[in-house]
Amino acid sequence: MAELLIAPNPANPRLTRAVEGTDHTGAPVDLRVVEERPLTIFLNAQEIVTAMTIGDYPEELAIGYLLNQGMLQGDDTLTGADYDEDLETIVIRTERTTDYEEKLKKKTRTSGCAVGTVFGDMMEALEGLTLPAATLRASWLYALSKRINTEPSLYLEAGAIHGCVLCREDQPLVYMEDVGRHNAVDKIAGWMFRNGVSGGGHILYTTGRLTSEMVIKTASMGIPILASRSGFTAWGVELAREVGLTLIGRMRGKRFVCLSGAERLVFDADLDAVDDEEKRHRRKGAG
Repeated sequence: MAELLIAPNPANPRLTRAVEGTDHTGAPVDLRVVEERPLTIFLNAQEIVTAMTIGDYPEELAIGYLLNQGMLQGDDTLTGADYDEDLETIVIRTERTTDYEEKLKKKTRTSGCAVGTVFGDMMEALEGLTLPAATLRASWLYALSKRINTEPSLYLEAGAIHGCVLCREDQPLVYMEDVGRHNAVDKIAGWMFRNGVSGGGHILYTTGRLTSEMVIKTASMGIPILASRSGFTAWGVELAREVGLTLIGRMRGKRFVCLSGAERLVFDADLDAVDDEEKRHRRKGAG
């Protein structure tokens, strides 16, 4: 079994905090809960947004956020990514002069956890977009689901977290977590940009709902397949169909549902050999 290029680190003491409480019987309990801290993102001299995040991979988060908002271009040259942990700020610097004053005036609240925000026209990233050809084997979905849902993670350690995983065929490659799935997918976008990785030939797996925002970001990253344990929104399905994105949801044990791009599916799995999901590894997929 191949090692992930980036895996969750539930042992990182900076990402969780011990909190004392009381359980349903009145007995005292000690519980680890996920940290949530602000990160203010600047693009050159301009303040763009303050995001609530668990605090890991700030460079990837900031770069991915700016890419997915259309403020960074795929051919931009970065001249710096200056993170100040004490000030909780990061400045992304580019060779190109940038000014997004007008774009920042228009904000659309999205359905992402921790109040996702998309600046400008949400649809502009999809205009003229053509996703790469792809094949999706059902056996890959079952293998990915089993591996990802048993991988040591902050979710299994503390809950209240979402994960997004960049995969290739049946192998997870980069597994990012955060309080909102939009942050987790932005981290993956930033990692792809920094490492020169294109979306073709990849699958994006998310633990959260398949919303319009997730579809837009996945398509903007050039990834042709988006899969989740959770369910769909109507607009998410509509957008996926418009751009030709394969959309797989409700992945539980032997079951999954495809609501867009089924022509990419190859039903090669022996369902008798696929295990039902153990209760202790089930994610709720909420938020």
